[in-house]
Parts: sequence; structure tokens; C-alpha cells
Amino acid sequence: MHTRPALVVHARTRVDVQAAVRAARRHGLPLSARNGGHDIPGRSLRQHALVIDLTRMGQVTADPVTRVATVGGGTTAAGLVAALVPHGLNAVTGTVGGVGMAGLTLAGGYGPLNGRYGLALDNLLGADVVLADGRTVRVDAEREPELFWALRGGGGNFGVVTSMRLRLHPHDGLLAGLIGYPWAQAGKVLERLGQVLAEAPDALTVQTAFLTGPDGAPTLFLMPTWNAATSTGEPHLGALQRLGAPAFAQVGPTSQEELLHRNDAQGEFTGRHLTARTRSVAALTPGVVEAFIAAGDSVASTASGVLLHHFHGAAARVAPESTAFGIRQDHFMVEIVAAWEPADAGPHHAWADSVVGSLAPHALPGGYPNMLGSGQDAEIARAYGPNTARLLAAKARFDPDGTFTATPLPPAARA
Repeated sequence: MHTRPALVVHARTRVDVQAAVRAARRHGLPLSARNGGHDIPGRSLRQHALVIDLTRMGQVTADPVTRVATVGGGTTAAGLVAALVPHGLNAVTGTVGGVGMAGLTLAGGYGPLNGRYGLALDNLLGADVVLADGRTVRVDAEREPELFWALRGGGGNFGVVTSMRLRLHPHDGLLAGLIGYPWAQAGKVLERLGQVLAEAPDALTVQTAFLTGPDGAPTLFLMPTWNAATSTGEPHLGALQRLGAPAFAQVGPTSQEELLHRNDAQGEFTGRHLTARTRSVAALTPGVVEAFIAAGDSVASTASGVLLHHFHGAAARVAPESTAFGIRQDHFMVEIVAAWEPADAGPHHAWADSVVGSLAPHALPGGYPNMLGSGQDAEIARAYGPNTARLLAAKARFDPDGTFTATPLPPAARA
């Protein structure tokens, strides 16, 4: 079924957002906010709702002295990074340039700089939020600290974020690339990769995927990023090219802007049907590797794939109770995406479900809220770990009527 909002407000200012929120409440309309529009479950659009489209609020200002960027609620990762080029600064983003920074940041924000600088939400210094009654509050560690805590991991479930203040970092070197291994070598390469990443320094973050290669067969891809002086990273990226006999390896110095654009195709699904699942695993154990190989062997579409997002280093050293984000131990967030041309959806849903099922015995509790959709109640219930009760209390305080339903919260929040 196609989702058809009642109307869309193309906001340009905070005042526009306030007016839209008040209008929706006055007329009893469901409400949602859209920034990047990359959410696979489609939560930025609600049936018969008033949708606040923030994409025209993409302004970015950067202070190179304080290393702080102020970004509008509709800013994309590519827009932010492009604005930072003249200042020689980097920001913690995801892997795809078209993704909205607000949606990414508020629920987590896995990306290639996580090992050294933490998640995107760990770099959120403050925000301007329009609440359900239309009021705007400025939040940070001193002003409305409980709302600030909840925003960092609890998603857009408390209001519409019209502006964010983000910590920036010096560009002191980026080394990145793409290494492809034939599928026949995938099991051995993943086993060796697990050993390497168990000891990885903060500067090294490696995204791993199986996707269809140029020959139409599954291919194991390693997408490493070394976030420090390039000379110190060359031995580490060289080791990743010796895990087997790669079919190709393209590794070299890069910029964050180039790094994002390399992944543009990952965010382009126009004309296709999609479904997504997620689990998290603590390590590349034999059972996880076996599940990964089985997923590649049985994939129902050449457009589908599985990505492993590497979480370690600075991101794992943040105290679990300091933000609402649920998992702070070293792990891999598994992103399972089934994509197909319009046709029978059954085999593709079945494949995605089978991958989740094969990972279940090895998975950590819960799942990544930015990837969780309907029907994943067990993962939703445990997605916030020890922070669940506090998060639900914040929801009851700041949005008692449940006006905002961005990323999923445990059922008590919807009562």
C-alpha cells in the first residue's frame, strides 16, 4: 500500500515548523518530519498525516576556531561535509551522502569515523527542538539536560529538531578504499578479518558487505577507513589485502567528501521495492560467518545484500548511561537489505527473515532503531538496553500524547 499524507509543509524556518505542528494538533492530524528521506520503513511519511518536509532547511555554518557546526534540520551528510571543505574539518556522518544528518544522528549514526570519534550522536552538542505544543526549546548539557540525553539515541520521538550543533574534527588524514574477494574465499577471509578487527586501533574502521559483483555473483567487499595520518595507516590497510587473494583492491588517500560519494549507489533504490532487517553481533564468530555465507548463497535478488557496520574504539568507551543509545560494547551492526524490481515480494521477505533467523542464536539483545520496522517487536523491546525505563519516562514527560513516532520505542511509550 502506498502511503499518502494529507498534506506536506515545505518548511523554510523554525517558525514554519512551529505553525505546522500547531496546525496538525489543532486539526487532529498525525504528524511526521522528513529530512533525508532514507528511512526504509518509510516513517517520515504517515498515512493521512501532515508531513513537515525539512529539506529546504539545509543551511550549514562552521566555526573553525571552536570546531562547531550549526546545521539545519534538513541538512544531508553531503551538504555538511561540502561546507567543511574550506575549513579542513571533518564531521562524523554515516556512509551515504544523501542521508539526513538529523535522522542519522538522533538514533545513532554508524559511519567510517566511529572508531576514533564515536557515533554521530556522541558529537551532538545541542539542538533546537519544536515540541508537540509548538514551543521551541534549546537543549544541551546545561539546558533541558534530560531531553538532550533522550535525543541522543531516542530518535525524533520528542519533537522536530530544526537545528543541531555538531562537534567537528581536524582533517589530519584519511586513507580508504574498496577490497573485493571472490565469494569462494569469503569464509576464510571473514575468519581472518575477525582476528584483525579484534585488535584494531581506533583509527581503523572497516565496513564489510556481500553484494553482487561485476560478474553477477556474490562478492565479499571490505571498505576500510583509516582516520589518521595516512603513512601510519598503510600497514593496516595492506594487511586487509593479504587476508586472501583479492580480486581487486583500490586503496589510497582520500577526503571525506570523496568517501561519501563513493557510496552514492548504496543509497539509490529508485524504482525498487525494499525491506530491511537488523541484528547486532559481538564478533565474527564461526556461527556468524556461517550465517553470512548462507545469506550470500541464498540471496533472492542481485540487488540485495548484507552490510556489517564496525563499532569499536571511542564509540565503545562511552558510558552506556550517558546517552539513550542501547549498545556500547564492541560489535557489528548487521544491515540486511532486500531489494527487488516490482514483482512477488514473498521470496525477498523470506530471504531477509531467514538471515535474521540464522543470526538469532549469535545476536546481542535488541537492534538498531534506525533500521527497525513493524513486526520486529522483540528487537524493539530491547533496543535501548538499560536505558529503556529512563527513555520512556522522558517520552511521557516531553511528548505525553505520542505526537511524534519517528524511530520505534518499546510498547509502553505508545500506550
